[in-house]
Amino acid sequence: MATIRIGSIAPDFTQSSTEGDISFHQWIGSSWAVLFSHPKDFTPVCTTELGTVAKLKPEFEKRNVKVIAVSVDDVDSHKRWTGDIEETQKTKLNYPILGDSDRKVATLYDMIHPEANDTLTVRSVFIIDPNKKVRATITYPASTGRHFDEVLRVIDSLQLTDSHSVATPANWTQGNDVVILPSIQDPDVIKQKFPKGHTVLKPYLRITPQPNK
Repeated sequence: MATIRIGSIAPDFTQSSTEGDISFHQWIGSSWAVLFSHPKDFTPVCTTELGTVAKLKPEFEKRNVKVIAVSVDDVDSHKRWTGDIEETQKTKLNYPILGDSDRKVATLYDMIHPEANDTLTVRSVFIIDPNKKVRATITYPASTGRHFDEVLRVIDSLQLTDSHSVATPANWTQGNDVVILPSIQDPDVIKQKFPKGHTVLKPYLRITPQPNK
């Protein structure tokens, strides 16, 4: 079983879901995607997470991101669980949950960590770009619910840094200052790329306003 690394192609698969059979790469199409796993159906933390993502779906769509969940139980179980999610989280489940009772997806994406539990998936997040490359992974223990605003923040950073010669500093959020890549040294290029100007704190640490704001 290969370890999923940043920059590697996300493994493709075909699997049943609450919205019918899904061929993963085909389903992603020209969008970004977030695949996130759940240890088990009818569990408290997962119920809150699935509801949170349903409420945030418009934010993901704004960024051209599709969301899809996976849990090791089967689709019938997911459909029964959906009623609880919608009732307790006061929202409509508006994206697919993959069935994975055969552990196919969990195994492909190395979501089962035997040292933690040899049957349940950890809370993994995979951010995948339109070229089907894994761009970021975040893994939490089963006991800790995810912070999906952070997932959106990472997507914002990836999409910004793909289109401009910048990196995002600690705690960056949309609209904050960014740093110029150290590889850009030519003053004329800097002036052209960053017309709003920049501040030199150190030769390798140059701060500039977010270019696309």
